[in-house]
Amino acid sequence: MGRQDVNRSGDMEVFARVVEHGGFSAAARALHMTPSAVSKLIARLEARLGARLFNRSTRRLQLTPEGTSFHERALRVLADIEAAEREAAAGAVPRGLLRVNSSVPIGSLYLLPVIPAFLAQYPEIRLDLTLTDTVVDLLEQRADVAVRAGPLRDSRLVARKLGESRLHVVASPEYLARNGPLRSPADLIHHNVMAFNFDRQVQGWPFLDGTGGITHYPQIGNMAVSDGDTMRKLAIEGLGLARHSRYHVDADLRAGRLVTVLEDYNPGDLEPVHAVYVGQGGHLPARVRAFLDFLVANVHLP
Repeated sequence: MGRQDVNRSGDMEVFARVVEHGGFSAAARALHMTPSAVSKLIARLEARLGARLFNRSTRRLQLTPEGTSFHERALRVLADIEAAEREAAAGAVPRGLLRVNSSVPIGSLYLLPVIPAFLAQYPEIRLDLTLTDTVVDLLEQRADVAVRAGPLRDSRLVARKLGESRLHVVASPEYLARNGPLRSPADLIHHNVMAFNFDRQVQGWPFLDGTGGITHYPQIGNMAVSDGDTMRKLAIEGLGLARHSRYHVDADLRAGRLVTVLEDYNPGDLEPVHAVYVGQGGHLPARVRAFLDFLVANVHLP
């Protein structure tokens, strides 16, 4: 049993504010405390834990590895406390602020059309929706749910699969009329192959090599972009070749704005789409569970 005068959740809240605001003085202003009181509280917390949480300098605070680990767990505990108090006060009715982060194409094409029905079904939920192709840390951003395409990498997250979609190399008919057809992946060297400029992009496009194996061809062109929707629009404008999931370009293919190329060499790889959330070993707030169930029932990928 710990000492009864130790306010662990209060200490975690102060610690989290110091990290959020980047210093004792800024955290003190946010908490209506004095900087010395915040500094003393952090010192007592470090003494109780037997670990240094910050490396201090005259200009900045930097989390130690122990501090980083404690910060992740503290955010999770504080979120659980907030959810428990809210649900205890209001029962299990889905309500309150729901923070959702989604990639731009999935959000634009598949979330926005169903959000009106979701909010009509759960009128006591307030939705905070961010569309970005930057992969965010759910704990740091205090997001409840993120909708992401591609393989899952963060073991702290739980996922519900919304579907999967085959990948295709596409171009506009106008681009192909100007630059000629592609009969094999070797022809890519004569074409403008657009790329992404973020670190998590896959280096090279995979194609069947004719012997049962797969060969990756580099993306060499005059354009690199930050998100898939920008690349899709540039492909429609005839700037070059792009590689997209079917869900992203399905409407463009059906309308003839884009066409697939090199399908005989398509390895058939699929891009999964998941709704991910922090929830291992914990009780999901009613608003989060309602949103996850709604997505599974209403988001259908081609």
